[in-house]
Amino acid sequence: MRDVIGKFESSINALKLQERALKYNTLILAEEGAGKTNLACKIRNYAIDNNVATLYVDFADSNVDEIEERYKNEYFNYIRFDESDAFQGELAKLIADKKHIYMAVDPRYFSNKRDITSKLTQTLQTQGLLDNYYYFFHDIKNLDGFYTKFEDFLLYMLGFLNLKKYGLTFLAQPHEIFENPQVKLLFTFLYLGKCSNLEYYNTAQLKTLKKNNFFHQYRTAHRTLLFNNIISNLVTIDEYTKK
Repeated sequence: MRDVIGKFESSINALKLQERALKYNTLILAEEGAGKTNLACKIRNYAIDNNVATLYVDFADSNVDEIEERYKNEYFNYIRFDESDAFQGELAKLIADKKHIYMAVDPRYFSNKRDITSKLTQTLQTQGLLDNYYYFFHDIKNLDGFYTKFEDFLLYMLGFLNLKKYGLTFLAQPHEIFENPQVKLLFTFLYLGKCSNLEYYNTAQLKTLKKNNFFHQYRTAHRTLLFNNIISNLVTIDEYTKK
């Protein structure tokens, strides 16, 4: 079981993923090269080891040769989103077989109007995905206008997450939208990596962090998120190696 993913800097304890990580949501914020993908891969491995199917949505719309090798193992099934019947048929077969899916997506397929549900949104709400899959949303193109065009995307997820059996991990570069109180309540775990624009986050520690070092925050497990204590620690995430 690949549940040990790193260590705390303030103690000798290891940082371990537990079952609740599959049920709740994780937000990984850091600049390019800080280790977001490495951390997400650790979470993906944990889901795989627990026999939970994973859907990795890559909003950079990557070609298969542009994807990091750490994802290209026996669980790697690449597919590129489009609105054709052929795509829907291919995806339906993967879902029926509960295969792990790596889906490249051009975010322009989203609707930027609140009263219009896009084919992409409908696909993400496929019942087989909602019932059986842990989602990863990887946004590395937010500086190209992702949040400007889709300003209600994370708020839409408030309702979307109520439909899901498992949680999700969202990877992104820093953006002020994550200071929205409603958005903050979406996430039980919060990993803040090295951020250059410190106006978004009130901690000077972020400026000096090295690769794969994160300011890790999580909510204690109580019935309501609103009044839960938030525990914070500096952590170092182990570099991924294929096993």
